[in-house]
Amino acid sequence: MFFIQENDKPNKLSKMFSILKLEQDKIILPINEEKLEIKKANKLAIKTKKILDIANCNKIILSKKIKDQPLYINYLNSYNIEIVDGKWLFEVLSHKIIEYILKVKKIKKEDVSISILINKITETSLYNIRKIAKSYKRVNIVTNHIELFKKMEKQILDEDGIMITITNNKRKSLSKSNIILNIDFPQELINQYNIYEEAIIVNIQGNIKIKKKRFNGICINDYEIQVLNDEEFDYDKEIRYNKKDIYEANIYKKQPMENIMRKIERDKVRIVNLFGKNTTI
Repeated sequence: MFFIQENDKPNKLSKMFSILKLEQDKIILPINEEKLEIKKANKLAIKTKKILDIANCNKIILSKKIKDQPLYINYLNSYNIEIVDGKWLFEVLSHKIIEYILKVKKIKKEDVSISILINKITETSLYNIRKIAKSYKRVNIVTNHIELFKKMEKQILDEDGIMITITNNKRKSLSKSNIILNIDFPQELINQYNIYEEAIIVNIQGNIKIKKKRFNGICINDYEIQVLNDEEFDYDKEIRYNKKDIYEANIYKKQPMENIMRKIERDKVRIVNLFGKNTTI
């Protein structure tokens, strides 16, 4: 795995010829604050891919500043380079995110109504639905695939004795939910629903904007964590990178969710910030 970061003081020669610098597991681009143009972005992406191919590596983490280079990122994606962005971990930590919101916003557990927007069942989503439904009395599953989730509901009821509501009523489903966990609804779909105007919406995939004029809630698109031991973060990585990305990159994902959660608990992973547009919780 390689870390991609900017050069604080790139010299003119490096910038002119797009010379990448390699330091251990870091690929340093000859850019700082400037936004890359198409030709430059593609050239840097091609050179990045060549280094990764030579190293037989296809996984990278981007620094906070490089994340603000959309053209470069688009080219990396087009070359099928895996960019670790913390979104998988975001979903894994769903129940912790809800706990964090309740604590920070001082919402009583008995006063919370949670809706989970989801169309695709995965091991991660099923684990979190069970976890959340066990902890809170009012939980809705909002989906376009009601029959599929009805089968899941029967399984959960039989095994755990948990009550959940499965619906797709665009007028009523989200009208009373003060916390909405959006697993995989795109922006166009979520905006078709009548949303409680003070809701806190957590968008696992990020970059969702609620277009309702009366919506006065919070739309969360990103987050950050802390862990018990930060030995894996050297000073440069501590400053330049998101901990969530580094932590996710070091988890073996093809293992049972119970094992992943044991590691998370052992490492004392906790949410420290939730980020929305012009808002931080």
